[in-house]
Amino acid sequence: MELRHLRYFITVAEELNFSKAALRLYTAQPSLSQQIKDLEEDVGVRLLNRTKRKVELTEEGAVFLEQARLTLAQADKAVAMARQVSKARQLLLRIGFVPVAEIKIFPYILPNLRVQNPELKIELLSLNNLEQMRALKKGELDISFSRHNFHNDEIESKFVLREPLIFVLPKDHPLAKYERIPVKALNGIDFIIPAEEQSTTLHNTILEFAKHNHIELNIVQKADNISLNINSVGAGLGCTILPSYIAPLINNNTVIRPLEIELPYLDLYVSYRKSAGSVAIQKFIELLTKVFYLDINRLEQE
Repeated sequence: MELRHLRYFITVAEELNFSKAALRLYTAQPSLSQQIKDLEEDVGVRLLNRTKRKVELTEEGAVFLEQARLTLAQADKAVAMARQVSKARQLLLRIGFVPVAEIKIFPYILPNLRVQNPELKIELLSLNNLEQMRALKKGELDISFSRHNFHNDEIESKFVLREPLIFVLPKDHPLAKYERIPVKALNGIDFIIPAEEQSTTLHNTILEFAKHNHIELNIVQKADNISLNINSVGAGLGCTILPSYIAPLINNNTVIRPLEIELPYLDLYVSYRKSAGSVAIQKFIELLTKVFYLDINRLEQE
């Protein structure tokens, strides 16, 4: 038994005439008669009494008609609710991000996106790389801005920007006197490093830089967030290496000095599920591409 059988039966029961019912249903009368016959066979009882003069409901048919209407009404409600949820999801954009996106991406994208799509609801979630990857795979995020290139068969990733790292130290630190700090002078200094759990890419980049240049850092603290990292330097606890976007955030007790060699860079990627058909995602990526000239070819060369 299918829903169409119920619709056919209800129409016949309302018209009590196969010819008129067939016209309403845009089908041939012989086909309609066969559909009703198939329905009665499935139910196992006669639902309609037919003669050459009239068609009427049996007692069983009257009961079946009432329940058939309820069933169709519930099916229509289910379809409407599913479409409503789908529409709501199309108008919701959940964006995960690492702090740099809040400063270097969102101010150039979100105002225009809101103006062009006033009905769009945007949720911003500050998450580390690992949290974003998990949420993206589960469908709990629509867009991800992270330091990691997630690009695979399931997820599309595009390079957005490359950001230099800077050396930050207390203003009264002995190394602050240098216009350009010799890299060997970093050997043995008290150092604050971002915690691996929260900033995996930055944490590993700093350690790889130190190893490559044969530097032994005296790590005195692992900071869970950028603010703690900056404040710890300002309190005189040690030096650190951070992304350049934090430069406007440093306090009066803190200074930035270049090294005699160039510090590494950090890349930022935007990622989203390839299977996502959201109009909101498409509009966001189109606007982001227009502003930042995203280059998928760069990823393919890596």
